[in-house]
Amino acid sequence: MFNSLKQIPFTVPTSPHGPGCRTGLKKGEHHSLDDSSASGRSEPTSPTGKRPSVEIPGAYALGSIDPALYKVADEDDHYDIPPDHIGRIWFATEYDRETEKLMVTVIKARNLPSRTQGLDNACDPFVRLYLMPDERRYLQSKMRKKTCHPKFEETYVFQVSHRALEERVLKLTVLDVDRHKRHQVIGHALYPLREHDCENNVRLVIWRDLEREVSECTANKGEILVSLCYNNHLERLTIGLFETRDMCTTPPTAPGIDAYVKITLMIQNKPVKVKKTELAKKTTNPNFNESFTFKVANSSLDSASINLSVMQHNTGLKDKQLGRIVLGSFMFARNKELDHWNEMLANQREQILHWHTLT
Repeated sequence: MFNSLKQIPFTVPTSPHGPGCRTGLKKGEHHSLDDSSASGRSEPTSPTGKRPSVEIPGAYALGSIDPALYKVADEDDHYDIPPDHIGRIWFATEYDRETEKLMVTVIKARNLPSRTQGLDNACDPFVRLYLMPDERRYLQSKMRKKTCHPKFEETYVFQVSHRALEERVLKLTVLDVDRHKRHQVIGHALYPLREHDCENNVRLVIWRDLEREVSECTANKGEILVSLCYNNHLERLTIGLFETRDMCTTPPTAPGIDAYVKITLMIQNKPVKVKKTELAKKTTNPNFNESFTFKVANSSLDSASINLSVMQHNTGLKDKQLGRIVLGSFMFARNKELDHWNEMLANQREQILHWHTLT
């Protein structure tokens, strides 16, 4: 599964009192998100009538966004659709450390499944946003009617401290309202907020492929030992994959799994080359001890990234991703993964070895 991180300019609206915007919540004041008089939004109906969203203190709708800010995401509308694909969702995150506000913009989704085979308009989708581990409360988008390729362009704000942010995971659940007004879950996408750059108030556009089920091992899926080396004379990037530890296997009680790592070289967020390790069989913490080389020009280093996905092989079934990391420049990686990349560039032709936490 690939993902994309793009840094783009963003300007916070100067006043929250304009049309379609909701003001911040005062202390002790809570507004349900289905309050159409306050937010201009309506919740999809259910057979039992209108059901209010669960209130989240300190969370509210900011209003619609300027679509011109997100034209960069439209480049990714057409992509290779993997087997059993149930859709892809684009969203943006920004954290203001001074005010401790996390802003999440749901931008769009593509290739959602249709209720009627052969039609691309038999879907009425909407999105719910959770800050896990709290799954009882959520924020919710408007419903988009008769489309498998909805545009949402709605922004929401969560009040969350910097200390708590690194322990939270943003979960987006895409649902369809069927012809009987029932809510059917299409799939989920997760984004661990420890991957976000909380120090520099950077706004990122991200995409995730939807999954029918999400792992309960969200907080920690294990670690992998990786080495990086770049030879600027040969323009050669070498990635070494060695061992893993504390892997979150599926199911957790499994005596052992067959696993491999998929290595994808990305240039400007587009996959250029994919390689795989040998299969490590019947193990809970697979060792690989393999290295891979890629031709990467010096001029392409700022636009390059490496996606490492640890995959569980299932004979006769679709392989399952157990965890992943992204190594690359500041446009694509954060925290230890970015530091590892920069250390490699500062010490060319040396092997730089670090452990990385899978997400």
